[in-house]
Amino acid sequence: MILVLVGVVLPWIVIVLAGWIGLRMMGQHGRMMQLLEELEDEVDDLYLERMKTPPGLPAGSAAPPFELPDLAGHRITLEQFRGRRVLLIFFNPDCAFCQEMAPQIAGLPWDGADGRPVPVLLSTGDVEKHRAFMEQHDIRCPVLLQESEEGPVSTLYRAEGTPTGYLIDEQGVLISGVADGADALLALADPNYVPPAPGPQAAGHRVSTPTRAGSGVEGLSVGAPAPAFRLPRLEGGELSLEDYRGRRLLLVFSDPECKPCDALMPELERLQRAGPGVAVVMVGRGGVKANRAKVKQYGLSFPVALQRDWEVSRLYRKPGVTPSGYLIDEGGKIVADLAAGGDEIMTLLAGRDVAASERGDAGRG
Repeated sequence: MILVLVGVVLPWIVIVLAGWIGLRMMGQHGRMMQLLEELEDEVDDLYLERMKTPPGLPAGSAAPPFELPDLAGHRITLEQFRGRRVLLIFFNPDCAFCQEMAPQIAGLPWDGADGRPVPVLLSTGDVEKHRAFMEQHDIRCPVLLQESEEGPVSTLYRAEGTPTGYLIDEQGVLISGVADGADALLALADPNYVPPAPGPQAAGHRVSTPTRAGSGVEGLSVGAPAPAFRLPRLEGGELSLEDYRGRRLLLVFSDPECKPCDALMPELERLQRAGPGVAVVMVGRGGVKANRAKVKQYGLSFPVALQRDWEVSRLYRKPGVTPSGYLIDEGGKIVADLAAGGDEIMTLLAGRDVAASERGDAGRG
């Protein structure tokens, strides 16, 4: 009888026990998933907090001191320029934008004559290569070498990319926010330069020079260098325009709340999968979660970078308009007028706008 009871009851005990263990494990699994989601939220918050940090240092703050070797091996400090204005330029001879700017730097008084600031280049790389470059372009201003573009001095000045820089007054105080690009830097070299009134620039926003497209549509002019930028990638790491040097690039500005952007994304993904013709990069704004959800929803395989608000869009002269985009050539120059809207972007890729702009350039020549 006992054996019969054991044979009948024991299986049920095992089943109940297994069910109880399963429920406990499911509860533990649920709690683990909740903890992982909370951890992901915290990581996203930190990521967004980092993105909220304004680019560059604010005007009015003390210029961080430094001591670096020049091309002759002498140690040079910022303090040695006290009493003179300094145009501090973060430079790289391998940067195409810096190469284009070299003749203009050579034209600046190297000693700060004519009421102009003393240009000081902070670069990185081989000494002999720099000597040859400076001699080729007749650049005689001080050239100082840090270990890398991401070295301590660039980090202290929050200088992202090249060429960027600041105007520093006679007492070692930043007159300007960070200037991004040749035009903005050369504007700081003007002896009549007047610091901007307190406002967005004083909070650390980039100095930039507005232009208009030849068609009258707000945007960068055909043939203009595409403004350099460096942004955090959605999947981790950073993305810069310089990464695509030597490739034709479609740069698209998007927003996860933009419905026309949603309609464009499958078309861009098809373009990406079609082959190595044109590289696609999307610059989104807003939260990490919202952008990740769009990437997952449309199965996007091309890189997505995030701007804090509209700071990179402003450099490209079309803040707040999405989707919009530019076609950029292998040398980093704007190929055609700004494309505003999904249809214009796809028309741009079809070559009609590109061909029209090239014909227009030929006619003007």
